Amino acid sequence: MLKYGLSIVALAATSPALAQTGDAAADPRPGDAIIVTASRSGEGVRADQLGASVTAIDSEALEQRQTRIVSDVLRDVPGVAVSRTGGLGGMTDIRIRGSEANHVLVLVDGIEVADPYQGQFDFGGLLADPAARIEVLRGQQSSLYGSDAIGGVIHYITLSGREAPGLSARIEGGSFGTVAGSARAAGASDSFDYAITGTYYGANGYPTARGGVRDVGMQTVGASAKLGWTPSDAFRLNAVLRYGFSDADNNDSEYDTTSPRFGYIVDSPGVHVETESFHALLAAELTALDGRWVTSLSGQLSDTARHGRSPFGLDYGSKGQRYKGSLTSSIRFGTDAIAHRLTGAVDVEREAFRTLTPGAFQGKRHTDNLGLVAQYELTAGALSLGASLRHDDNNRFDDATTWRVQGSYRLPTGTRIRGAYGTGVKNPGYFELFGYIDGRYIGNPDLKPEKSEGWEAGIEQSFGADDWATIGATWFDSTLKGEIFTDYPAPDFTATPANRATTSKQHGIEAFASARPLPQLRFDLAYSWIKARENGAPEVRRPKHIASFNATVSSSDQRFAGTLTLRYNGRTTDLAYIDPSYVPVVVAMRDYVLVNLGADYRVTDAISVFGRVENLLGVDYEEVFSIATPGRAAYGGVRLRF
Repeated sequence: MLKYGLSIVALAATSPALAQTGDAAADPRPGDAIIVTASRSGEGVRADQLGASVTAIDSEALEQRQTRIVSDVLRDVPGVAVSRTGGLGGMTDIRIRGSEANHVLVLVDGIEVADPYQGQFDFGGLLADPAARIEVLRGQQSSLYGSDAIGGVIHYITLSGREAPGLSARIEGGSFGTVAGSARAAGASDSFDYAITGTYYGANGYPTARGGVRDVGMQTVGASAKLGWTPSDAFRLNAVLRYGFSDADNNDSEYDTTSPRFGYIVDSPGVHVETESFHALLAAELTALDGRWVTSLSGQLSDTARHGRSPFGLDYGSKGQRYKGSLTSSIRFGTDAIAHRLTGAVDVEREAFRTLTPGAFQGKRHTDNLGLVAQYELTAGALSLGASLRHDDNNRFDDATTWRVQGSYRLPTGTRIRGAYGTGVKNPGYFELFGYIDGRYIGNPDLKPEKSEGWEAGIEQSFGADDWATIGATWFDSTLKGEIFTDYPAPDFTATPANRATTSKQHGIEAFASARPLPQLRFDLAYSWIKARENGAPEVRRPKHIASFNATVSSSDQRFAGTLTLRYNGRTTDLAYIDPSYVPVVVAMRDYVLVNLGADYRVTDAISVFGRVENLLGVDYEEVFSIATPGRAAYGGVRLRF
């Protein structure tokens, strides 16, 4: 493992995670959730006052669905498609509204965690902490966060010691030689709060090659610390430290062009990928004018190293670092009836990257970016309006200006109408610019940033005086210009990326329903119809239909809870490199339904036992061409709370 030395000299941007959100599990009604990701002010916005589409998965839902790997629960979010390459711990892509996986900005406790080398975040090694929540903000958000936020933003937030105090531990085991566990210690005094967490997930795994016998397993560990010091009402200091290490087995494709399995995944003994990451954030927050004026100065570091190994040694590797600093100031003014909030931010960022792949250029390169943000928010009773503008000055790419407007209005009948229009930008990643694989892939340093614009319109209906149920639907429409694609020019067909001269289109419908008619009953449904086309052809790994259903039933004394989860993934396509020219062939993959069933029983106030069955029906399916997935699996364990 790598040894890290940390020196954060420049303090930077207000981190959305620094807002005190409260425990979202206390009331899972969608409109009551406070969404910190939707504003650069750090104060958060009620979900039912946003013009944007947002889904908040609270800590109660994460626990009821016995979430161990974060990407699994993201399948329950409208507009989100998930695909994992390989076994547990393998490269996992998240696509929102038909966009690419690298069009999704990912924050963990306010830290931007995408690997600068790959240009995206790999969800394969992100384990679920014992007390956390997730916000998924859909649509173009570059006017707040800059490059990457074309499809949306995913923010994974661990709860602070003040929000969820206490000691807890969990140990479980089950199918595929799985052993997993976690431990958490959290608490708060008048001026100090802390939350320290450790997680582990290990499995011998299962065969991922069609007809294969080699079990593909993984070992993943994670550790985090979230600290806060508030010596006075006017000042707060926050710190976040996160470490992760994953060693995941992998299988390669058959490269023998004379073999009938050329291009298919085959058993590859000794092949595995090691990924190590370190993330840190330090922030100081100053409050004035009776809490109406908040200024934040913070700095963050993200460091990711990846090594792909085989029995012959290092096959490929990369390192990527991000150093980010920002100054944010936000002021609220007006009356109780009409409230205004103005926010300004300055983001200074450097991304550095290098490849460790033998035979490739291994020099270090970097990109510097200065971002200037202005945001305005208005709340006037049932009406909420917002606008944001950002200008990015980049030393490698063309400067970019992005903007967004949105609005929401709730009628006396409980009906809410909302809409938004925005633009987005995505800078090319290092591998796209400078990647090299002899005879198979050559990067293109002349690539231009991708640009997106789109709009959405939604309607929601709440029922009852306490909004015990809410249903809603959204239509979205986006256009992507200059999309980066992989070209295979004759005569040697060596792959190289390029910008398309044509536009790519994404549009569709997202629908949801959430209800809690009784304290013992909870229902959550999500459905998406997405049509994404690139150069006139359907985009791969983006099913047209995606749906999920979750139902939790608890006993009257809250000691027992059972949860049923159904997840549907519609028919989709993928690219298969089964032609000797290495030009990919489009293949179809059938739809499938996964059924999970979980139960939890609290034996005493401190001890609970739980169990779950995943893929209850034993469905045979593929998310990525020729990569087999797990069959039926069962797990059980014990949880302690003090």
